Amino acid sequence: MPDIRLPAEAKYKNELDALAAHDDKPRPPGWALSPRAVEMYILGSPKPVGGVTITPKYVGDRGIVQVCIATLASDRALMLVGEPGTAKSWLSEHLSAAVSGTSGLVVQGTAGTSEDHIKYSWNYALLLAQGPSPEALVPSPILRAMRTGKFARFEEVTRTSPEIQDSLISILSEKQVSVPELGEITSAQRGFNLIATANTRDRGVNEMSAALKRRFNFVTVPVVEDLEQEIQIVTKREAELRTDYQVGVPPPEELSRVLLTLFQELRKGVTKDGKTKVRTPGAVLSTAEAISVLFNSAILAQQFGSGTVTSQELAASLVGAVVKEQEDDVKALREYMETVAKGRPGPWKELYTASKKLLRG
Repeated sequence: MPDIRLPAEAKYKNELDALAAHDDKPRPPGWALSPRAVEMYILGSPKPVGGVTITPKYVGDRGIVQVCIATLASDRALMLVGEPGTAKSWLSEHLSAAVSGTSGLVVQGTAGTSEDHIKYSWNYALLLAQGPSPEALVPSPILRAMRTGKFARFEEVTRTSPEIQDSLISILSEKQVSVPELGEITSAQRGFNLIATANTRDRGVNEMSAALKRRFNFVTVPVVEDLEQEIQIVTKREAELRTDYQVGVPPPEELSRVLLTLFQELRKGVTKDGKTKVRTPGAVLSTAEAISVLFNSAILAQQFGSGTVTSQELAASLVGAVVKEQEDDVKALREYMETVAKGRPGPWKELYTASKKLLRG
């Protein structure tokens, strides 16, 4: 059975191989590509490389990508911060794939993340049978990255407790992990580094200490505010998902534009012309959420509809994305439909009609 989702280094192997074969720029120790080639992989190339088209993986500010790459080339850890759904994890994955050839050395931060997830644990059957030994040691993704000179990724750092966060300090400062049970110290190989992510909405959950913050260079990944740019991102990623999942119903361009306009206006609390204020729902109306809405609409149309995405499928998917648990979200979307969508022509009016039954209350 095929994998549901291939890691970046597998999905874009042809691109990475072509870039590596034609990369004549200096490479930092342990890097598979030069910083310039990493930039080309992330942002795409206007010309094929070795006959291979290099597609853009991240659509956004080139300067942000360059700062990320320069930070990692300096051996300083990188912290990507921003609103949920702004492609922090996506950018982290592709940076790791391009530099290290693997994006799979990941620690997922949660309330249950322990120091074992960051350093090491034990195979207790072997530990009981033969005592502490290298064979009984179970290295964490970060320790494996240190041993092999690769990038490790730490998702949602601020969702872990302060004590767990601070266990990163010695790793980032000394680039070493001590295993006292074996009387040994593992020193990181050249090429090791850490890319972490944190959501700005999680501020105050488990705020990072000043000491830990100093070990990172912070780069803010912004919410996409340009409508045309966000449409480009969403339609590209949604098309990739349809290819991966063999869904053959592309949403009409006009509906994609309606959805992204709606998302941007609800996020900002005002219509594009600045004339009408709208209530902002509590849900995260991110670019990632918009991709999910369009993709879900395509599945509905293919499996249960006419085979063409209409306002009916878009409305059904939209309500589920905007309206989570809060009654205020229902009111916000209903109010937007009545004051904004209802008065606009074509697909806007159709979306209003399709959503009216779904938003009764």
